[in-house]
Amino acid sequence: METIDSIPTSKIQRASRLITTGVKIGGNYLKYYGEKITNPESARDNLNSNNAEDIYDGLKNLKGSALKLAQMLSMEKNFLPQAYVEKFSLSQYSVPPLSAPLVNKTFRKYFGKAPLDLFDTFNPNAINAASIGQVHKATKNGKELAVKIQYPGVAESISSDLSLVKPIAMKMFNIQAKDSDKYFKEVETKLTEETNYILEIAQSTEVALACAHIPGLRFPKYYPEYSCERVITMDWMTGMHLSEYTRSMTDQTVSNKIGQALWDFYMFQVHQLRKVHADPHPGNFLVDEEENLIAIDFGCMKEIPEAFYVPYFELANAENLNNPVIFREKLFELEILTNKDMPEETVYFSNLFREILSLLTQPFQSETFDFSDEQFFGKLAALGEKYANDKELRKMNVNRGSKHFIYINRTFFGLFSLLHDLKATVDTNQFVI
Repeated sequence: METIDSIPTSKIQRASRLITTGVKIGGNYLKYYGEKITNPESARDNLNSNNAEDIYDGLKNLKGSALKLAQMLSMEKNFLPQAYVEKFSLSQYSVPPLSAPLVNKTFRKYFGKAPLDLFDTFNPNAINAASIGQVHKATKNGKELAVKIQYPGVAESISSDLSLVKPIAMKMFNIQAKDSDKYFKEVETKLTEETNYILEIAQSTEVALACAHIPGLRFPKYYPEYSCERVITMDWMTGMHLSEYTRSMTDQTVSNKIGQALWDFYMFQVHQLRKVHADPHPGNFLVDEEENLIAIDFGCMKEIPEAFYVPYFELANAENLNNPVIFREKLFELEILTNKDMPEETVYFSNLFREILSLLTQPFQSETFDFSDEQFFGKLAALGEKYANDKELRKMNVNRGSKHFIYINRTFFGLFSLLHDLKATVDTNQFVI
């Protein structure tokens, strides 16, 4: 397997890598304009495929926030071309790992010891590698352990990485420069928290204890004595990544069971804990031989303030959604409408969010919901494409919505996507207030 002996850590080094990627993308567009004349049917698909490969190749060796962006985008199945989704999905659990000498150097920096000074055995080759860290297998006193090591320089490069990818993100998601700082600050805060492994251990332990009663759900045990701010040691959990399971699943009853555990896990967090595991991608979940779902990563947890929680979930109620007075009131509370809006803006954004929420809240409108419903996900994709190409929306010069939408919407889009992959039918009334 390809390994990495060093990671660019300075702003200049990382910027240079991204500039090189930008030059390649420019070349892809020149090729596209020529191909569009001779082979218009396949030109756009070839452009997406070439751009996805070049962007991913440029990000995978940078690691950190830059690669995390690709990971986040891979969950946007209804809004990105398939070529991007497929390539960026590799960032969830399969990127080039650090070489064994660099692993040893990193370990000595934080523990003052080599891995074999702490563990009875330690595999220097990573089992999994993703955007912020990679996982090694070790043993201690007969117990199998997973040791997650953070890549060098990740925490220190978050701010500069975001400043580099900010223009790309603003263009892709039509984010206006005015009033955009609060959104990027929210992302920066969450990414910074993800690099704090001491915080992750505390969050992991808290959630595992609070959710231990949910059927079909398991968590690893964490070992603070073999952990620090850049290394986490936990039980080695045996199972298939959720994406592997969904590709090979044959028993829909089992898939429904796993889907129910996933739904219950999220609804309990949201409605009871008022904080949620905001990184629901397949690389963070395993399925064991007993058909249990295993949650293995709690670096990204989003607290849900009451001032956001109340109006957000009140609009999941069809009666409130269809009541013009209540609907308007909640849009103001969620910062979708403002007192500075012109009448035409109020009408436009009220209609836009009514259409979006009427679709997104469908799983909450009945006692059960079938996430294999291709019509539902087809409408999601069509809605995303509609507003991505809406010239009227692009003219608007004000960003809309509370900063809390970023990770809460990411959570629900990710959850719906995982349940769709499972083709699961679930009881949606569990743990709802």
